[in-house]
Amino acid sequence: MLRVGLTGGLSSGKSTVAALLRELGAVVFDSDEIVRHLYDPGQPGTEAARELFGEAVRDESGRVDRARIAQIVFADPARRHALEARIHPLVRQERERRFAAAREKGAAVAVAEASQLFESKIESDFDRVVVVVAPEAERVRRWEEKGGDPEDARRRIRSQLPPAEAMDRADDVIVNDGSVESLRAKVEALWQSWITDPRAVG
Repeated sequence: MLRVGLTGGLSSGKSTVAALLRELGAVVFDSDEIVRHLYDPGQPGTEAARELFGEAVRDESGRVDRARIAQIVFADPARRHALEARIHPLVRQERERRFAAAREKGAAVAVAEASQLFESKIESDFDRVVVVVAPEAERVRRWEEKGGDPEDARRRIRSQLPPAEAMDRADDVIVNDGSVESLRAKVEALWQSWITDPRAVG
C-alpha cells in the first residue's frame, strides 16, 4: 500500500485534492479531524490546551474553542511550538492506526491530509508527500469567500512554510491555479503515475 502525505497552505485547495483522490479510490483521512477529536471533552488535547493556555480557551460549554487557540498560536510561534509538541505525537499514533486499518482492507493507496506536515518534520512517515500550492492572492480570495478576514489569511500564510520550500521538500506538486476541471486533470494524472508504478503500489 502506498502511504501518501498530503499537505498545503491555507486555502491552497488541499481538501479538494483529498476529495478527488477519494473519488479515485484512495482511503483518505484528515489529521485536522483527528486533532478535533483530541479536543473533545476528556481527551488529552483538552488537558494540554488548559495547561498551556488556561481556561480562556474554553467556551461556555467547557469545550476547547479551537478558534481562540488559533488566534493565540498564530500570533506567537513559541506557544504554537509548545502546543504542537503535545499534540503531534498523539496525532501520529492515530494516523498510524488508520494506515494499518486501510492496509487490512486491501487499499492500494491511503492518504493522510496534514496541514502541518513539513513543520512537524514527518516526511519520513510517508512513501510520497504531495503539496498543493496556489498564488497567495487567490488563497486570500478563497478565504474571503468563506467569510474569513483577509488580514487574518495573510497572517496565517506568513506563519506557514513558504510554498517554494514546501515544493522543494515534496515528492509531487499540484499547482491549483485554475478551474476545478483543471485541478481534477492534474490529480488524475498523478493518480495514474502512482498506480502504474510497481514501486509505489503492488
